[in-house]
Amino acid sequence: MRNHRALSRLFIVLGLLLAGSAMAAEPVTASGAWIRLLPGDLPLAGYVTLHNHTDKPAKLIGVKSAAFKRIEMHHSMTMSGMDKMMPVNSVTVPPNGEFSFSPGGYHLMMWRRVELHFAQQVPVTLEFADGTQINTQFTVKGPAQ
Repeated sequence: MRNHRALSRLFIVLGLLLAGSAMAAEPVTASGAWIRLLPGDLPLAGYVTLHNHTDKPAKLIGVKSAAFKRIEMHHSMTMSGMDKMMPVNSVTVPPNGEFSFSPGGYHLMMWRRVELHFAQQVPVTLEFADGTQINTQFTVKGPAQ
């Protein structure tokens, strides 16, 4: 019985160590990824929150998906009482922090899509300046989201 308990504790410790190393292997993770589906051939907007689990900034420099001909990072803002949308070349996720692409602020502009439908999962690759790539799934949602 004692050997059984000792062996069980060993497996628990090993499992915790492996789980910790898996987290360390993913310096940046993505959550809440979704795409706002609009009718016709209009460009779509994508949103996601990036979580940096390191003590160094993570610079996102590109986004791509086979579902779109082109994806750009944009920032919406109000200047002199006028709403403007400007493309950006990169965004930085702060050390041990997060950065969100969200409605009304930074977002992903997705051009020339393949046929998409509600609740579909669309694979998207996020590319960082250090060569790291994150493959994540964006859920297609309706325009009222």
